[in-house]
Amino acid sequence: MTLPLIPLKARTGIAALAFAAVVMPLPAAADAFFFSTGDPDGKIATAARPENASAGKFEIETGDDFGLTAQTSIVGATFTGLLTRGSTTANIGQVVVEIYQVFPNDSNVGRTSGAPVFSTNQVPTRVNSPSDVALDSRNSSSGSLSFQTQAMGNFRASNSVQPGGINPTPNQTTGGDGSVRGLEVKFSVNFKTPFDLLAGHYFFVPQVEVTTADGDFLWLSAARPIVPPGTPFPAGFTDLQTWTRDQMLDPDWLRVGSDIVGPTPATGPTFNAAFSLTGEAVPGPIVGAGLPGLLLACGGLLALARRRRQLVA
Repeated sequence: MTLPLIPLKARTGIAALAFAAVVMPLPAAADAFFFSTGDPDGKIATAARPENASAGKFEIETGDDFGLTAQTSIVGATFTGLLTRGSTTANIGQVVVEIYQVFPNDSNVGRTSGAPVFSTNQVPTRVNSPSDVALDSRNSSSGSLSFQTQAMGNFRASNSVQPGGINPTPNQTTGGDGSVRGLEVKFSVNFKTPFDLLAGHYFFVPQVEVTTADGDFLWLSAARPIVPPGTPFPAGFTDLQTWTRDQMLDPDWLRVGSDIVGPTPATGPTFNAAFSLTGEAVPGPIVGAGLPGLLLACGGLLALARRRRQLVA
């Protein structure tokens, strides 16, 4: 059987559709995302509590970083810390989780001056710190997150940064506030409104309200560099150390290890904080996956050509 001749316009249309079908964006299956700094190592515990907390307590933020190689929807997290001075899970008020970008994003670089680069009159440096303001946040009081707690018994951290232990330069290096004991609690958080984040470098900043007059939540450290069961940082990202600030230091941040514990930025220890994140990569286009579309397009144009030849005959 002789196939009908395909008019020039039809052949041109096939070529155009073939190209479009090959490069046509088609949805890809979502890849699961998981990141963890591993288990608490007991080296330090750092205060973290929200603004407008009960008992007139001022805000304290502590942040540790993570990297994303693709646009990702973060749906859950865990973090582990101490409840101090006899506080229990019954004394937990609201839980807040904030996401910060890395300085100088979301920051007023015009207010930084002097040496070293990006220093201010409050802190030695802002290089690799969280930004001035949060990119996004979720909290239990608004219903945008829910949480569960798991009490894990008494735990001791060898050092701590507690309320009142964060000072601007030149008095930032205190050596820390000493060892601390408390009830170890693991928080499992579900983001009812997920964090949708583009590929990039971010800081995870959890805060816990403790309703007793003198109790606090102190976020426990994890090994740096990360060791199993923690997960390694993706290629192209540097694992940054933990940073902290209180309401009086805002918008600047201090490095927990290099600046506060010391004895100097060059020789001070560095820490991660114990947390994990779960989510999934946002599906994107797959170039070259349009072969089924190509076959359908060509078949349709061939059928059209036959129909036109029959009508002419």
